[in-house]
Amino acid sequence: MSSTDDAAQASAEETKRKFREALERKKQRAQGGEDHLDSTGSVRQTQGKAPSQRQFRRKSGG
Repeated sequence: MSSTDDAAQASAEETKRKFREALERKKQRAQGGEDHLDSTGSVRQTQGKAPSQRQFRRKSGG
């Protein structure tokens, strides 16, 4: 029985180790830079007034 317990415990330790390594890689990527502050987005300016604003008029007569 102890061999199955040892195998299960070793498997659990291996899983924990993999999760810790993945978390460290994630933290390293997060420290790499502040992407939202480097102004490389595709939007260059805010939306302004439309070039020609549509006018809606009532239909008269008829």
